[in-house]
Amino acid sequence: MAAHARPPHLAHAFAPASVGNVGVGFDLLGHSVAGAGDRAEVRRIEEPVVRIAAIRGCVEGLPLDPRHNTAGTALLSLHRALKLPFGFELVLHKGIALGSGMGGSAASCVAALVAANALLEQPLSREALYPFALDGEAVASGSRHGDNLGSMLLGGLVLATHERLVRIAVPAAWHCALVHPHVVLETRRARAALAGHYELGEFVAQSSNLALVLTGCQRGDATLVREGLKDVLVEPRRAPLIPHFAQVKQAALDHHALGASISGAGPSVFGWYDNRADAEAASVAMQAAFADAGLDSDAWVSPIEGPAAELMDSLDQDSQP
Repeated sequence: MAAHARPPHLAHAFAPASVGNVGVGFDLLGHSVAGAGDRAEVRRIEEPVVRIAAIRGCVEGLPLDPRHNTAGTALLSLHRALKLPFGFELVLHKGIALGSGMGGSAASCVAALVAANALLEQPLSREALYPFALDGEAVASGSRHGDNLGSMLLGGLVLATHERLVRIAVPAAWHCALVHPHVVLETRRARAALAGHYELGEFVAQSSNLALVLTGCQRGDATLVREGLKDVLVEPRRAPLIPHFAQVKQAALDHHALGASISGAGPSVFGWYDNRADAEAASVAMQAAFADAGLDSDAWVSPIEGPAAELMDSLDQDSQP
């Protein structure tokens, strides 16, 4: 019998941005977005500890103490659960701004875990990495929710409960327009806006809309998605936190969106489309609406069946340690 190849001592991974909640699936539903993302370099070290050597990129001031860092906490959780005799040293390259509503904290967790997993004697499945990612995400938001994590781990549209990840089929032609205004909206503040009383009818309506969206995706029925992609529960409470939200959403809808809402906790806004051309036109109009409020923004157009996190063969020159 051939000997098993020894695992590498250094691995690089990339985790994409994501649209969390997808309007109707608060803390449950998300899809990955091609383009923006976080990168992680993880080195296997002899000392059985987790260290963060550096954090680079578009975010400053993140803690290097792994106990107070999302990616560090995820690696600590993996390390404890597997009782590993060795440790990990992490260099994180942030490509997603924090407080953007694009899953920045989740991307750090997932990139670090996917890289570290490649250094194990027996790598785990993506589903098996999920609980460790939940532990990391809780550091940023104060709760264990997987709407961003699931889509990054598996790619595409994913329903993420506390225990399970379920990939939802979506037609390849369907695209998302995602626009991020240059404003920070902290996740904890956005979650605080949800405190208060809710009517039972609101939950019934939201459940109906979620069911229509999931069924429409599985069937490839844009009519069902168009009927269901309306957030009646969370969006009304968070919309006042996002400058010019109503105008940006209307710009998305004016270009034949199946629906549009807040991405994650905001302030990014997304629209779904049954073709790429409409999504591209909408992204320009949405940016113009933010510009009317004096806000610069970035935009991405991606298949809703977006990419999963992946190992990288090499790093770009500017990311070398």
